[in-house]
Amino acid sequence: MIHKCAIVQNAAIALLATASLAIAHDHGDPEESRTGMLSSTTATSSMIAPLMATATPSASSPSGPISYFSHSGYSGLILAHIGLMTLAWFFVLPTSVALSIARSRLALAAQIGFFGLNAAGLLVGTIYNGKTPDLYEHNLHHKLGWGITWTVLAQIIVGLLTLYTNTKRTDDFNYDERTAFEPLSVQHMSGYQQMHPDSLPSMHRYSHDSGHGTESESGRSNSLSGFHEEKDEETQHFDPQSRVGGLDDQQKTSWLSSNSVVRGFARLSKLVPNRVMRVLTIFYDAVDIVILILGFVLILTGFITYGGIFRGNNVFNGLAHSVKGGIFFWYGLLTLGRWMGCFAEVGWAWNVRPTVGMVSTRKSKVPSAEFVESFIIFLYGSTNVFLEHLAAWGEAWTAQDLEHVSISVMFFGGGLCGMLIESKKVRELLNASFSRLSVNQDQHPYKEPWNPPRTYSFSMNPFPALIILLLGLMMSSHHQHSMVSTMVHKQWGTLFVGFALARAVTYILMYLSPPSSYLPSRPPSEIITSFCLISGGLIFIASNKDTVAAMEWYHLNAMFIFTVTMGWTAFLMAWEIVVLAVKGWAVRSRQPAAYSGRGTLA
Repeated sequence: MIHKCAIVQNAAIALLATASLAIAHDHGDPEESRTGMLSSTTATSSMIAPLMATATPSASSPSGPISYFSHSGYSGLILAHIGLMTLAWFFVLPTSVALSIARSRLALAAQIGFFGLNAAGLLVGTIYNGKTPDLYEHNLHHKLGWGITWTVLAQIIVGLLTLYTNTKRTDDFNYDERTAFEPLSVQHMSGYQQMHPDSLPSMHRYSHDSGHGTESESGRSNSLSGFHEEKDEETQHFDPQSRVGGLDDQQKTSWLSSNSVVRGFARLSKLVPNRVMRVLTIFYDAVDIVILILGFVLILTGFITYGGIFRGNNVFNGLAHSVKGGIFFWYGLLTLGRWMGCFAEVGWAWNVRPTVGMVSTRKSKVPSAEFVESFIIFLYGSTNVFLEHLAAWGEAWTAQDLEHVSISVMFFGGGLCGMLIESKKVRELLNASFSRLSVNQDQHPYKEPWNPPRTYSFSMNPFPALIILLLGLMMSSHHQHSMVSTMVHKQWGTLFVGFALARAVTYILMYLSPPSSYLPSRPPSEIITSFCLISGGLIFIASNKDTVAAMEWYHLNAMFIFTVTMGWTAFLMAWEIVVLAVKGWAVRSRQPAAYSGRGTLA
């Protein structure tokens, strides 16, 4: 069984493990830090020289580092490849994943559309490769692209097979994967309150205007709340038709049944055992969850191959910046998703955690978002503290080595403190010296002073934000080999400081008025935190030595990368909101009866 929250956590942990191995080589040449900093011109030339040396004679270019970017031949083909892949991976793929998670009947069509665009991009790229010299031998982008393409094709085949197959499925898998993030109508919540009057918070609101004035139903139609009606675990069945939208008989006889290929898969699906089909549906869901991360890696390796960077030993510096910056980038996307209402069913959307009667038992035991953040920080510090001197193994320690080890120790200690603060057992022990007085509380004329404070019901852990704040301050003043590199590091360091300050505002708001509803409270400061994390992560990735060297070669200053990143971050956040709204629309269109009232919880 695959759980979406666990997959996101595991992906972050895997990226951190990779970063821990890469960071050991992140300091470049050990002699450079011992003999003094190079000048900007000397550093740029020394980093570009390996790129020039590895180029084939026919592809040499006096205008810059040898790469597909500087290669003038067949530029129309490579631009067409980039355009098709951007359209497929940035626009169509997220939409198809959202429709698939929502079990929309349009999911299969969107997946086929994505595969078609991706295939066209591959064809153009193959033609381009055949007409140009190999300027980046043994690059990862080509191999990864073909591997992901075959994976997506396998997912489409599984979707076609499960279209006409009925299979039992355990409730855990069905509940967590099929109903995650689905909106809940006012009628559902009202019915639940009538059956369980004591399970809802004392303060809640059923409204289609969210307290901001009167709006029409369409203004709240794309609710992203994450609850669903609980079903009996022993009698629940899974219908794989839901994998492609729960097609009914009328839909099957329309465009799908008119296709001979689909009819062939329908006959083939009758030969597949139910146990095999269950495994295939798990594979289908797994692809939905990891495909966006794989797409991010594919786009990133495309930039690397096109720019001709990360060659030789520089690959370790590039890998460290890409992995760590990628973690902050996805952390920002996750933060924006939390603000919009994702993960509300586990209490991550700045809301009250739903009770077991509303969500599965396993979801009710998911740790808080602050605990997960603290654990990832702790994991990074505990593994990386032993690897900081690996690049200069056997040599004397320098002040720079001690600086990096101190940062790892800070991550280790800060993450550990954050996890201890999130522990309910530790909190009980901290209150033990005073709780013994509560034995005589019956003799007290007023019992209200013995009730837990309202702030106990919500996690307000400042340590993750504090650690990132200190990291941002350190990187903002961390001296680099050139002025451009120093300014780029200061940019993403300052953005991380902005994240920490915005998160502090969130905690102040939550402390003054703790969440009292199952609905996402959507503190406005969290939009700032997500913006700072997304943009800071992208600039973090771009602060590697090769990218900075290329900027200096083409006479680009640090503000170029900053302004471009700000624009892309704003557009990316808008696109994420649109994609999740499309998913909400798809859920509502599948269950119109459940949303027949005036509004939904939003």
